[in-house]
Amino acid sequence: MAHGFNSARLDRIPAFVADKYVGPGKLPHAATLVSRGGEVAHQSLVGDARAGQPLAEDTLFRIASMTKPVTCVALMMLVEEGLIALSHPVAKYLPEFGKTGVYVAGGGNIPFVTRPPRSPMRIVDLMRHTSGLTYGFQERSPVDAAYRRTWAGDFALTTTSDDYIAALSEIPLLFDPGAHWNYSVATDVLGVIVERITGQSLGDVFAERIFAPLGMVDTGFHVAADRLHRLADAYAYDPAKKMTLFDAGGDSRWANAARFQSGGGGLVSTLADYHAFCRMLLNGGKLGNARIVSRAAMAMMTANHLPGGGDLTRHSVGLFSEADSAGGGYGLGFGVTIDPAATLTLGNAGEFYWGGMFSTGFFVDPVTDTIILFMTQLMPSSTYAVRREIKTMVHAAFDD
Repeated sequence: MAHGFNSARLDRIPAFVADKYVGPGKLPHAATLVSRGGEVAHQSLVGDARAGQPLAEDTLFRIASMTKPVTCVALMMLVEEGLIALSHPVAKYLPEFGKTGVYVAGGGNIPFVTRPPRSPMRIVDLMRHTSGLTYGFQERSPVDAAYRRTWAGDFALTTTSDDYIAALSEIPLLFDPGAHWNYSVATDVLGVIVERITGQSLGDVFAERIFAPLGMVDTGFHVAADRLHRLADAYAYDPAKKMTLFDAGGDSRWANAARFQSGGGGLVSTLADYHAFCRMLLNGGKLGNARIVSRAAMAMMTANHLPGGGDLTRHSVGLFSEADSAGGGYGLGFGVTIDPAATLTLGNAGEFYWGGMFSTGFFVDPVTDTIILFMTQLMPSSTYAVRREIKTMVHAAFDD
């Protein structure tokens, strides 16, 4: 037994992943890390980062929406410094949103018809995804379609933060801020607010105030030439071929510095780096001698902020309204488990988590003092099941 785990049960994980996912071609590769009390209890690497190049401990992964918690932590640091408040209207920092209306009709070849929002969009709405913003990939409404028309291809390489906000503020909100939950570009907007308050790029804020203190030496918005050999290939799901190459590690778009640094999904990281970030979260905002945010801030961020205390199936109007999200609420940058029984998955109330478009994911459980990290590179995030399965296997391995 190590760290309170039955080692034989933890050792089932790599064979399970290899036999069910990597071997049959459902995933290109998979890396798993489990720690307790800050010490690694299990780490396994299955498959090749690139053809003929096995995954390594320092392999770089595109973590997509696992960027969101980092952005929200940066914003909360500014809250603690008195530079912004969760209750402030977004238009106080981004006046472009002062005239943004709520969708009524139109779209496509017909001009949008809007009405004034019943309440202003607040910073907390951005943090908890109740802003009325959306994502183009949801493909549910004319508003989503407008997002797709506005941002296509590698727009981040040519679009500035100011350009992004100017264009976004011209597209109607899906609903009144605070009325519903909808997964969206809200965290990208938060990133721009961080930039405007600090006068720095988001990457510089992260590097100076979060990554350097935590020793996250490999995390950033682009991959330098001397580290490009460590970046895994990324794939897209294909119904016929299972997977097609989306972004080759050796010729990656992440090798180019983006003008728009996406606070909602732009970072590249490693198992070790993101583990350090999760350890800070689990330790109440501190790792070693580095205090990033206070315990009070972490308690606030990991509480359920959905209106009325309900779960995502009750409040979501798009993605995450499915039965798999039962029992899960949403905090300020994290999903949170509020009813373990409703999730139908082993776990504890108070654990917090999120994942990314390339099928990466993490869980932090304060009850058991445990962190689970899963890294792979397949978009869209169609392997939510494997993350739940690994989480179940970890909980089944507790022996104390």
